[in-house]
Amino acid sequence: MFERTHVGLDVHALTVAACAIDGQTGEILRSRLTPDHGQILAWIQGLPGPCKVVYEAGPTGFVLARFLRAAGIDCVVAAPSKLQRPPGDRVKTDRNDALHLARLLKLDQITEVTVPGPGQEAARDLVRAREDTRGDLMRARHRVSKLLLRQGIHYTGGDTWTQAHLRWLYRQRFDSAALQLAYDLALDAVTETLARRDRLDKAIVKLAYDSEYTPVVRALQCLRGISTLTAFGLAVEIGDWNRFTGRTIGAYLGLVPSENSSGQHRSQGSITKTGNSHARRLLIEAAWHHRRPYTHPSVLMRSRWEAATPAARARGQAGNLRLHDRWLVYLDHRKRPVVANVAIARELAGWCWSLASEAQTTAAQQRP
Repeated sequence: MFERTHVGLDVHALTVAACAIDGQTGEILRSRLTPDHGQILAWIQGLPGPCKVVYEAGPTGFVLARFLRAAGIDCVVAAPSKLQRPPGDRVKTDRNDALHLARLLKLDQITEVTVPGPGQEAARDLVRAREDTRGDLMRARHRVSKLLLRQGIHYTGGDTWTQAHLRWLYRQRFDSAALQLAYDLALDAVTETLARRDRLDKAIVKLAYDSEYTPVVRALQCLRGISTLTAFGLAVEIGDWNRFTGRTIGAYLGLVPSENSSGQHRSQGSITKTGNSHARRLLIEAAWHHRRPYTHPSVLMRSRWEAATPAARARGQAGNLRLHDRWLVYLDHRKRPVVANVAIARELAGWCWSLASEAQTTAAQQRP
């Protein structure tokens, strides 16, 4: 559809700077709006139509995009890292940003991000809440262990943070009342965070096996290193796997090498680390599991295979064998383990795409 007016919105928590370019007259219309969606829609509907709207992805989320689309307005959300800006442009204001977005939209130079539905965004928030809790737990544990270390107390009874270790922690007593209070509060923080993590784990497991993401979760679990939490995290972070290919999924996750080449000179550096950082971390952690010898599938892996389709089982077994063989090749070439693991994670992303896209296609065909 031909759009007559292109609208750029610079959206903030309390203000919205709007700029529209009339494609026929060249007139530039500006306005200072509030974040009220009804006011924004009314201003857009007062412009010469049809209109197309763009704003940057950010902390304000996707609610505005879904609202405008429901009202019949073509709205896209731009990837901030892909916005082209002239090097000499040193004046950055809300008005200029809105005009810049409108111009890029008119020139079709906007790289869109996928707008998730409310259900997918809620599931994604659940996964990220679990990830935040994981970080909180690590910091809470460090506070307890370092407080004891400053007092010359060190646990020597085996692995830490087991039930035996926790019982040992609760038996510690200090002569100073102030120190005892600080220690008790730090230990209570560990207990509270553990309870919060367990509560999130139960909610994620329940949703993973009783939702639209279940076929993808079952398929991804055919690969080593991908548990229920990892599979569900990848499913909700990426969403529609069919918008990628085996070659593009690695670039989306920032797992491809950066490059600075010109003429006959070619120089590659570290990975780009663009795209979805949450999914990239999950894959890098999962890739380490493929370093261990793989002679036969474990009991846990066989139980996951029984819940998956025959095609997913065969594909998962092929991926497990291939990824372990690649680890052996990298080790034979004396590659640093961290470098080799990133390469394995990049290939693992391709295997995940193969399994997940097939699962989504099959599930779509089976829907009435």
